[in-house]
Amino acid sequence: MEQLGLEGMPRRLYSCTPSRLNTWLDCRRRYRFSYLDRPAPQKGPPWAHNSVGASVHNALAAWWREPYERRTPRMAAILLTNGWIREGFRDEEQSALWRDRAREMVSGYAETLDPADEPVGVERTVATRTSVIAVSGRIDRLDRRGDELVVVDYKTGRRPLTEDDVRSSLALAIYAIAASRMMRRRCHRVELHHLPTGSVAEWEHGDESLGRHLRRAEEIALEASDADEAYRAWASSGGGTGRSRGSSRGGSANTAPSEGAVAAAIPADVEARFPPSPGPICSWCDFRRHCPEGRAASADRLPWDGLATAGDQNQTGAASTAGSTDVSA
Repeated sequence: MEQLGLEGMPRRLYSCTPSRLNTWLDCRRRYRFSYLDRPAPQKGPPWAHNSVGASVHNALAAWWREPYERRTPRMAAILLTNGWIREGFRDEEQSALWRDRAREMVSGYAETLDPADEPVGVERTVATRTSVIAVSGRIDRLDRRGDELVVVDYKTGRRPLTEDDVRSSLALAIYAIAASRMMRRRCHRVELHHLPTGSVAEWEHGDESLGRHLRRAEEIALEASDADEAYRAWASSGGGTGRSRGSSRGGSANTAPSEGAVAAAIPADVEARFPPSPGPICSWCDFRRHCPEGRAASADRLPWDGLATAGDQNQTGAASTAGSTDVSA
């Protein structure tokens, strides 16, 4: 019996987060490792700067969940201490040093907040869809100011943020669009709050600029979706059965005894859709051990190398941490 064709059927929506879209832009090989290969190749050791960032985000989220009378700078410090993540540090002494610095960071930031100014959402998941994508993400904080909503994203990286960082952020624009649609309230303002310096970088989008970001997200989604389909078609045909997964087990950051084991099993035309993007940022890639091009393009890093040194400390004296690829959204 002849199988009916599917021509004219609507294209399936591409489900994604802003992080997934940005991973496609940054490095398509890392995208494949993160979202398609199953089991995924083993990641490298945890990064200390990610532990700092996650600890700070968790403490601030928990602070807003406290009763009003307990929302004090001291409580922010207590929450940071109680939820401190110790992974990635050289030793307990270094961990304790950065715990104390992070505690000062969150307590100092809490001093700038009005505990009575209840956010609309904390760690709030928002979502929207178009004819191309179904996108969702989690906002650090969603404020109401007057009749409008404001997207607030916390940052703990060593580099202070600029207006360009906020204006060009695909994630922040998508959060604004999704929040506005879900809550039926205008949301055009987005902000990056840099906790180490206490600075705020802000941008007021217009309908046109938000539309450009959304169209860009759709363009990325179409590219990634086509590559996904090629990969899945090969995998579903039996191409993924019995593949060597040696590269997903063990190995040091400097050696990859089974490097290429997964890639070698993938047909060249499929593999070509997921090329690496070698460069300095490869030093910080979780999948570095599985990518010879990335290792050749950048130096090895120790798990605590992303922490700021004394020379990186800002004028207020607060220490900061290196930026992370997936700490906040």
